[in-house]
Amino acid sequence: MRFRPILAISLLASVLVAQAPFKAPITRKLDVVDTYFGTQVPDPYRWLEDDHSLDTKAWVETQNKATESYFATIPERTRIQDRLTRLWNYEKYSAPRKHGSYYVYSYNTGLQNQSVLYLTESIEDKGRVLLDPNTLSKDGTISLAGTVFSEDGKYMAYGLSKAGADVTTWKIREVATGQDLPDALPTGRVGVNEWAKDGSGFYYSNYPAVEASKALTAVYKHQKLFFHKLGTPASADKIIYERPDQPDWGFSCGVTDDGRYLVIGQSQGTERRNRVFIKDLAKADSPVVPLFDKFDGSYNILGNDGDTFYVSTDFEAPRGRVIAVNRLNPDPKTWKEIVPQATNRDVIGGVSLLGNTLAVTWRIDALNTVKFYDLKGKYLKTIQQEQIGSLMGFGGERKDTEIFYTFTSYNLPPTTFRYDLKRGKASVFRQPKVDVNPSDFEVKQVFYASKDGTKVPLFLAYKKGLKLDGLNPTLLYGYGGFNIPQAPGFSPANLVWMEMGGVYAVACLRGGNEYGKDWWAAGKRETKQNTFDDFIAAGEWLIQEKYTSTPKLAIHGGSNGGLLVGACLTQRPELFGAAIPAVGVLDMLRFHKFTIGWMWQSDYMSSDTKEGFDNVIKYSPVHTIKPGTKYPATLITTGDHDDRVVPAHSHKFTATLQTAQAGPAPILTRIETNAGHGAGKPTAKTIQERTDMWAFLLKSLGMALPSTFK
Repeated sequence: MRFRPILAISLLASVLVAQAPFKAPITRKLDVVDTYFGTQVPDPYRWLEDDHSLDTKAWVETQNKATESYFATIPERTRIQDRLTRLWNYEKYSAPRKHGSYYVYSYNTGLQNQSVLYLTESIEDKGRVLLDPNTLSKDGTISLAGTVFSEDGKYMAYGLSKAGADVTTWKIREVATGQDLPDALPTGRVGVNEWAKDGSGFYYSNYPAVEASKALTAVYKHQKLFFHKLGTPASADKIIYERPDQPDWGFSCGVTDDGRYLVIGQSQGTERRNRVFIKDLAKADSPVVPLFDKFDGSYNILGNDGDTFYVSTDFEAPRGRVIAVNRLNPDPKTWKEIVPQATNRDVIGGVSLLGNTLAVTWRIDALNTVKFYDLKGKYLKTIQQEQIGSLMGFGGERKDTEIFYTFTSYNLPPTTFRYDLKRGKASVFRQPKVDVNPSDFEVKQVFYASKDGTKVPLFLAYKKGLKLDGLNPTLLYGYGGFNIPQAPGFSPANLVWMEMGGVYAVACLRGGNEYGKDWWAAGKRETKQNTFDDFIAAGEWLIQEKYTSTPKLAIHGGSNGGLLVGACLTQRPELFGAAIPAVGVLDMLRFHKFTIGWMWQSDYMSSDTKEGFDNVIKYSPVHTIKPGTKYPATLITTGDHDDRVVPAHSHKFTATLQTAQAGPAPILTRIETNAGHGAGKPTAKTIQERTDMWAFLLKSLGMALPSTFK
């Protein structure tokens, strides 16, 4: 494709790069070669996988110094940081949840590193602090990783994460006094599921203990389900369920509202299939018996009336349905369908059983509408918004008479609504005040054709008055994996990008769940290339429609989205002006050898089989970099404590790309110290990270801050 403005912009970008050349640090190579099914594959930077070695630490320090020196040459960086800080400084509330006689919610005054947990007995009052993570570390790097309350609200089990790690430490707090009990669980990849109905203890899952020094290299398998009784040491916790014969099986559980049954869910990697088992709690030492054990679909237990269980499933319904199943005769022939699968492309994105009604979230072209039904499937009411945005929440308990949900969009911070389940009426509960006028921005949804003709949704957000002249700096974001959909949401950082004159674009790629299980299947394993084709096609469409042009087009994604950016960058380097792969899965030959990476084989396959190797080697970003190629300006970001996608992925990609670069554009890496995959990152670190990203794009795309940017 040819566009007249591109040449002039390319020359400008080249001049900017030439004025401030970046000299990448030299990374030493070792003679490491692996053989996969007769194919030899060099791995010269294998040594960077050792996160504890002095050599790796020195490499990280050298790279960070070089990157900081580059950022220091961008005078607009301070203005960007000031604006980000001002815009971030607004009150943030989560939607309240009720536990016993208490309402619990999180609150942030604006720039606190971590949100504070509050509780109140009157929803009209602010209440008191239940837990303030900001008091637990000077730099805000200890965060709240989860909370689970007893049904009467008397106790709270809570998890703490240090430096954003998935490994957590769980404690128990008495809610009335705010004091912690002596009970504590061993540090690990712990998941607390639910309390016993009588509050005597709780159920949780955990993996065998791993030495702290091996946090980024150990492989986690053999998960077990435990029960912890209050007042006893964790060493005395009873194993409720384990399967030594199935090391890849994982477990979670919940107690039915009537307290009669423990429902155990079994997962396997990141498959969207599961088994369900039931244990009768009314009978001492009752066995664990299967309810759905064929691993032929996803089954989510919503609740029960005696032996009748209400279930959300995609079995023989890839876009979802709700059924009633008798546990004494669970044969599919006996199932009663309550909410059938839609006859069009609409997808059931979630279901909750609230106030004896089913709240069903329907995803329609990647946008949510919520419909209520009675337990026989009779339609009752719809909640939807006229604006493009996301309805979220609708969680709660069957006995609830009210719930809280939120609506948000790219230009709208989350507004919390209070919904009366008995009257079927919603009212605004909390609406934050932000230093921006939402009507100054336009949010729209369009559709474009991918390489094979598939229609893909694309969200666009930008300042009103945009000229379609191909000169707009544009940031294209994507994820495209693990059955996870994309939807509009508010981010102060993205709003600042739009204030800078940028277009923010989000592509709803195959591999996600925008159109159900088939959409996911069309972008995983053997079909993973479809995800990359969808993203590349989004970039081509933005250029074709003159929103932007190659020198002005940047791509960004994190985790699986980091893989997306890395793969598209190496496949089509001439299409983009800049790239930011964040905490990405970038070495597809070895991802399964670290922490929980083995779980992702359901999306990726693995190099342990010839079929898997032949597939992933085609797009593995580390292995598809070609020496002597001109790559666009690239900023690779990661955290040195990331125990989900270990930082070695980003380190090896950085070293390989820096060595191969034949063009003048910089290849930088930004390695956040004392940080993990992203969750729990302190506000101060987040603002600084986004400052550096926007400053990098400003220079790489040849941008100038508008006169209105203050």
